[in-house]
Amino acid sequence: MGTILLAAISLTGCGGEDGGRGNDKNGAPAPSHQDKPLAELDVPAAYDAGKGWDETLTWLPEAVETLPVTAAPRTGGIALLHAAPDGYTVKVRAADTGRVRWTSAPWDPPTPLEDAAGDPARGDATEIPDVIAVEQDGREYIVAYGHGLRGKDELHEGTEVVGLAVYAADATGTAVKPLRQIEVPVTANPGEVHLSTAGGRLLVGWDEDGPYPLLSAAVDLATGKTVTYDDTDALLPQCAEAEMCSRSRVMAATAQGPLVGMGDGGFGMPGRWFSDTVRPDGVPARLGIYKQWNGTVYGANDGLLLAHWEAVDERGSDTDPVWSVHDVRTGALKATSTCGYDPKDDRGWHDSGAEREHSVVTSLDGRYLAAGPVAFDLRKEKGICLAGDGDRKSVALVSIHDDGTAYGSVEKNTSTEGTPPVIAQVDLTAGLDSAKVLGTGTDVPFATGLRGAGLFLHRGDDLSLRVSLRRER
Repeated sequence: MGTILLAAISLTGCGGEDGGRGNDKNGAPAPSHQDKPLAELDVPAAYDAGKGWDETLTWLPEAVETLPVTAAPRTGGIALLHAAPDGYTVKVRAADTGRVRWTSAPWDPPTPLEDAAGDPARGDATEIPDVIAVEQDGREYIVAYGHGLRGKDELHEGTEVVGLAVYAADATGTAVKPLRQIEVPVTANPGEVHLSTAGGRLLVGWDEDGPYPLLSAAVDLATGKTVTYDDTDALLPQCAEAEMCSRSRVMAATAQGPLVGMGDGGFGMPGRWFSDTVRPDGVPARLGIYKQWNGTVYGANDGLLLAHWEAVDERGSDTDPVWSVHDVRTGALKATSTCGYDPKDDRGWHDSGAEREHSVVTSLDGRYLAAGPVAFDLRKEKGICLAGDGDRKSVALVSIHDDGTAYGSVEKNTSTEGTPPVIAQVDLTAGLDSAKVLGTGTDVPFATGLRGAGLFLHRGDDLSLRVSLRRER
């Protein structure tokens, strides 16, 4: 699981208290307790509002694109990045008890670029250091990262990089040093750096072109080796066979190579598989007068990719899009479904690099996958479409528990600025008819099943970020 993006559910509420005692005189994590009452949360019935812990980050600017907290599900930890006068410190707490497992020595990220603070008058977000959890080859890492300049002084202009400090997620103690520090050279404006863990390798991307940039580098956290992709149109030979093919990009990095999405349709892994050979039954291989390849990667997560295909009926008329889930490494088709949510209707949708309206989320056990109103039960190999039908409104999912309980927001036909979202709960084992409204203001878990706890986030009026874990009943 990666960094927490500011997405569908607004972050509201006031700050809480630090519920941990830190470390004892020998440097070992001390037992956790809650010094002050827990923050009041309106949680779904599956959670106990009176059991858990809170911690507050107070250093965040007014507007940020990501939040410096991440869940490490394999080791059951929550990592938070704290700012201090001598650098930034990673703290990892047990998701279930709040016990502080370890804290890092101060880390000095690259010096921010001159315009990294943005323009508050325009509401521009500030680029800040962040933290992300990465599972690679069965081992989990916590990576602190920042974008800026290294080596700038009175005699040197400095080198622009994304700096990575790599820690073992299962570390213990205090003043923990990184296993290694890696620097990836980049050329990007603030806010144009994106990190992804979808394929089992950390992918660092940079440029102005949405969540899947044209330029990227795969990073092996175990060795520090990086592979840079800067001529992505040449990665797939099928690009040369297309009438139109431009602005291809790497969508995920795996141990076997990159997942490449071609800008005008088609995707695959060089030398291993291509979308034409794994497409669902009944969808055309090519589209339009230019005969571009059908199929676009909507997103990826946890070794799985979600693809969107244009479909036609027997008369050649467009029908509802077909959605499919594939294994990133092999392209193997896991499930397919028809759903009336069409990403071409999203503002900016035009190619593999366009902004996505929804993030791809999975349950921790990998059984369920969803992006907004498009959901799948991969064990049953079937889809669950939560898109609106003109009367019923769409439900956009944010998180899914291993038992199939999913949470999200009801997408309104009309919206009023400042109106809080209406929260819905769906049982994906039962399908669309199980959807029920929990009510405006209900707190939605951003991550579930974390050793029997759910992660809730609230941005306070004082700009603090309260991180709350609440136990499942």
